[in-house]
Amino acid sequence: MKKSLYLILALLLLVLAACGNDDAAESNEETTDSKEVNLYTARHYDVDDELYKKFEEETGIKVNLIKGDADELLERIKREGDATEADLFLTADAGRLYRAKEDGLLQSVTSDLLDEQIPENYRDTDQMWYGLTKRARVIIYNQDTVTPEELSTYEALTEDQWNGRVLIRSSENIYNQSLLASLIEIDGEEQAKEWAAGLVNNFARDPEGGDRDQAKAIAAGVGDVAIMNSYYFGQMLNSEDAAEVEVAEGLGLYFPNQETTGTHVNVSGAGVVKTAKNKENAIKLLEFLSAPEAQGTFAEANYEYPVNSAVEPSELLKSWGEFKEQDIPLSSLGDNNAKSILIFNEVGWK
Repeated sequence: MKKSLYLILALLLLVLAACGNDDAAESNEETTDSKEVNLYTARHYDVDDELYKKFEEETGIKVNLIKGDADELLERIKREGDATEADLFLTADAGRLYRAKEDGLLQSVTSDLLDEQIPENYRDTDQMWYGLTKRARVIIYNQDTVTPEELSTYEALTEDQWNGRVLIRSSENIYNQSLLASLIEIDGEEQAKEWAAGLVNNFARDPEGGDRDQAKAIAAGVGDVAIMNSYYFGQMLNSEDAAEVEVAEGLGLYFPNQETTGTHVNVSGAGVVKTAKNKENAIKLLEFLSAPEAQGTFAEANYEYPVNSAVEPSELLKSWGEFKEQDIPLSSLGDNNAKSILIFNEVGWK
């Protein structure tokens, strides 16, 4: 009888020891997970890197950066499948974030802090991505040849007075695809197509280069007005390149459609990857980047508008004045992306 009791006690001790080892292993695994987050990012700004370092200092969580082109990163996540190390995908433009969601690469997350810090119109309706910075697609003009009184709307740039004077980058650019997608949402496909065709007729040259190249083309006398993102203009005004500063100082910035539907805005944002192994840390990084301090840093260093309404824009952005935004869900930019590309092809927007 005693031998049986001893045997039972010995077995119980073995079971308890095994459970303790399992708990320790699980605890070690949680500790390992709690120390890193793998960020696949299409943003390549020094200010972003500085914020990641600050996040590491404050939380002890290491940010492992994988940088690349947005579409290439999306393809990489698809290719890697369940084995991907990606925890968080960060990119510019709601259209790309929508694409990541539609491809089943993101997951819904719950965070009261994110909901508090990021207004509803700058995040996905299913909580799969969150906007972190905002930019406006504005009209930049030659102050020697154009007065603000001559400007009004995106649509007005199709009028005869602007023939041979409009500069903009190619239709392959996601910013232009999203601009057209917003006009489809507001005006319908037919009117949006008429706008695209009318703008093509008024091009000063075939589209080429990036947004800053359009500003430089104005300075070179190629055209008089350009459509570009606001933060590029801010970067030019504060560039270390004296020639860029000189170009920007000769130009003016105008927010179109203030008396009608509002200026087109878009975001840089991020979503937690569906197979994230460090989900909680990815959410913590999102919460950090949408908090007032980080939002203020984005605004001051990169001339982007904060999405957090508790944070004021930088002094430069304030100097441009307040403006009315388009009142549409950003998800519509993704919904209408395929239609935008089709219209661009039909009207010959290269």
